[in-house]
Amino acid sequence: MAKKFNRRNRNFNRRSNQPLHKINSYINVSEIRLVGNNFKEISEAAGHELAPGVILTSKALELAAKMEMDLVEISPKASPPVCKIIEYKKFLYEHKKKEKELKAKQVKVVVKEIRFGPNTDDHDFDFKLKHAKKFLEQGAKVKAYVQFKGRTIVFKSRGKDLLKRFVAELEGLGFPEYPPKLEDRRMHCTLSPKKLGKKK
Repeated sequence: MAKKFNRRNRNFNRRSNQPLHKINSYINVSEIRLVGNNFKEISEAAGHELAPGVILTSKALELAAKMEMDLVEISPKASPPVCKIIEYKKFLYEHKKKEKELKAKQVKVVVKEIRFGPNTDDHDFDFKLKHAKKFLEQGAKVKAYVQFKGRTIVFKSRGKDLLKRFVAELEGLGFPEYPPKLEDRRMHCTLSPKKLGKKK
C-alpha cells in the first residue's frame, strides 16, 4: 500500500499539515495524466501494457498501492493534472536536486558603488578607478555616481565629463549600460564587466 505520512513529517507544510505536493488521497480530481519512465513496472502492476496518458485517478491510486509507491501531482495547473507514480521521498530528493542545479547555474551579479564629487581631483579619481578595475575583473558591476551637494549642482557638466572619462578608462574591462543620467542630485552610470556579457 502507498505510504502514509505522519503530520510531523518534514515533507509536510507545517501550516496546513498537508504534503508540499498533492499525493495519493489529496489528489481530488476524477482523472489525471500519468507520466514517467517506469511504465514497464506500472504495466506489470496493471497486468497489461500501459502507456503515458489520461487515466482514472482511482485506477492510478490502485496501481500506486500495488507498487508500494505514491501518486504524486507534478503539474497541478495542467488539465487534467499531471502525475507520477514514484516514492514521494525520492521525488522530493530529485526535485530538490534539480532546484539546486538551477540555482547553481544562475549568475549572481554583485553591484559595487563608486562615489565621486564634482570636484574630485586626479589622485582620488585614479584611486577609485583602480578599485573599479578590480571589481570588474572579479565579475561585479560598477555603479559610479557623482553626488551634487548644495550649490555644486551648477557643475552638472563637470560631473558628466568625469563619468565619461571614467567609462573611457574602463573600456577594456566593462561597458556602460546607459549614458550618464541625472536623478535628483545624483548623476550616475552603471558598467557591466565584459567577461559577464560573453557568458552563455
